[in-house]
Amino acid sequence: MNVAVTDPTYAPSSDPGVFERFAVRLINDPRDVPFVRLVLTLALLVVPSAIAMFVFFRWWLAVPYLAMLLWFVGPFILMLHNTSHTRLFRRRFGWLNVVIPWILGPFFGETPETYFAHHVGMHHPQNNLEADLSSTMKYECDSALGFARYLARFLGFALVDLVRYFAARKQRALLRRTLVGELSYLAIAAVLFAVDWRAAIVVVAVPFFFTRSAMMAGNWAQHAFIDRDAPGNCYRNSITCINSAYNRRCFNDGYHIGHHVKQTRHWSELPGDFEANRATYAREGAIVFQGIDFFGVWVLLMLKQYGALAKRYVELDGRGRSLAEIEALLRERVKRIGA
Repeated sequence: MNVAVTDPTYAPSSDPGVFERFAVRLINDPRDVPFVRLVLTLALLVVPSAIAMFVFFRWWLAVPYLAMLLWFVGPFILMLHNTSHTRLFRRRFGWLNVVIPWILGPFFGETPETYFAHHVGMHHPQNNLEADLSSTMKYECDSALGFARYLARFLGFALVDLVRYFAARKQRALLRRTLVGELSYLAIAAVLFAVDWRAAIVVVAVPFFFTRSAMMAGNWAQHAFIDRDAPGNCYRNSITCINSAYNRRCFNDGYHIGHHVKQTRHWSELPGDFEANRATYAREGAIVFQGIDFFGVWVLLMLKQYGALAKRYVELDGRGRSLAEIEALLRERVKRIGA
């Protein structure tokens, strides 16, 4: 199936306006101007709104506040993701690199430094294999009970597991960053609950549990279809989702295989990289879906709707499989691996 890729790339304008000219002076890559725009938007909308929740608290105000967070959480998390891999601001403006993880992150339930430490310092080096604290290998990946256990483990023990992981490997810098970020967040959260527990539930607790749950659902789907014969092969332990609204809003995050193959690849290059390497994806037996995102994949897995997944499967090798054959392939790839 020769499906054309319609996901966006981004190139600096040939006739930039005042804002773009200003932003380009601050950042390492001119293609990241959308991140600067998003940072300013969130600083002007989310931060004052959170403050207002404490000053003028009414329960009904939680509805528009949380709706605003829900709208922005995807783009924010993927901005955090990309800027964790590659610094956004130039060296002379390096102090601005704390804005995303330390100032904006907590409003979206992201504790400072922990995302970087977990994702860049642990997940990518371990590549979803046994030592990866977020590995999906030991679960039946179409099991709602399995996902519940996976999520409970993460919510209850993520910090303890991550600290033990870095301590065992003597990665003291990452260990220190994790502890400083988590303990700072907990201290600020305690102060906010003392100021007004009702506002703190809305501003602190709900985003924290929602974001961590959503991230685990996304990671589950990203690494649900694993080839047991090559679980360390990025083409066979990750998936790619093309041509979705999610990619247009969240900086091409659907290209998860390409990201694992080269984690520093710029988000605007991912669709082109997929197009240029279709033959490799086909040869490796990569799982690619179209018109759906990771959360849609997760929902269909939890409901065991393999027919719906099969209809979105992109057949890259031209073998002409029937829907029943595709379903069988997908069912085989979600089976638990190892003990």
